Amino acid sequence: MHIHKGDVVEVITGDDSGNNASPTTGRVLRILSDKNKIVVEGINKVWKHMKPNRRSPQGGRLSKEMPISVSNVLLYCATCRRGVRIGKRYKDDGAKERFCKKCGSGLGLISKARARYAKK
Repeated sequence: MHIHKGDVVEVITGDDSGNNASPTTGRVLRILSDKNKIVVEGINKVWKHMKPNRRSPQGGRLSKEMPISVSNVLLYCATCRRGVRIGKRYKDDGAKERFCKKCGSGLGLISKARARYAKK
C-alpha cells in the first residue's frame, strides 16, 4: 500500500471530497490493509448513539471516523499544495523514497539505506 500512518492525504471522491475550490485533506489515523481501507482524521464522520451504562450514565452521541477506500485518496504534496500521484525511487545512499510525479520532490523514506542499491 502506498499510504502510511501519519501521511496527509486529499480525498478525491465520495461525500467528503469537497469541491475544486476547497479540497478536503486530513491525516491518516489507521490502516486497514486486509480491507484496503484507511481512517482519515475528520473525514467520513458518523454519530454512534450510546445507551446509558455504568461508564457513562448519561449515554449520548459519540462522533467517530469511519474507514474509506484507499483508491479514493491521493497523497498530499506540500510543494504542489494538492494531492498527487507518487513514484518510488532509490536515493544515492540506497534508501528507497516516495516522490511526487508532478514536481519530483521527495515525500518520505520507505526503507533505510542499503548498500546493494547505493550508487557506486
